[in-house]
Amino acid sequence: MPIGESLSFVRSPLSVVICPWSFVLGPLSLASGRNLDGLLTERGKRQRKNDKGQVTADSGQRTPFQGFTLLELMIALSVVLILASFAIPAYYLAIQRAREAVLRQDLYTLRSLIDEFTVDKQRPPASLQELVEAGYLRGGVPVDPITGSSDSWRVDIEDVPSGVGDAQPGVVDVHCGSDDTAIDGTAYSSW
Repeated sequence: MPIGESLSFVRSPLSVVICPWSFVLGPLSLASGRNLDGLLTERGKRQRKNDKGQVTADSGQRTPFQGFTLLELMIALSVVLILASFAIPAYYLAIQRAREAVLRQDLYTLRSLIDEFTVDKQRPPASLQELVEAGYLRGGVPVDPITGSSDSWRVDIEDVPSGVGDAQPGVVDVHCGSDDTAIDGTAYSSW
């Protein structure tokens, strides 16, 4: 088959398209002598553009929009709600675990700094604010992640023997200020 017989030309407003398969256009090729100013559909029917730029068939009838039925929308919505019912509790559990991890780290840091202060100054700090004033805590007393306040920490104050021979009262331990229970069932105030 010669090359000229297998090629068909389509004239469009923008350019000339060379189609190597003549069966795509069928009998509507330039060789047949027909005017191809309009667009061609898959079945070879002519289409035209209306004043809004929409492609319509020559018959003037527009095909109706094939939207979703109410049943399809209800099924899709119920699937989304079922997935959300699994995700929301897991989300809140992850937030609670993160708060507990921050609380454990804050308690560890505060207790370590209380011990360092006691060793350095030969006396325990009178309050958590004294740790900030002495430069052990930069940025202030941390916020309790469970209560959301930096003033809610519960401190254990005891008499601690100093190097001079007398006992001085001061902070020896710190606990969370919340009475709620953790995920493991223990009270935050007992941590």
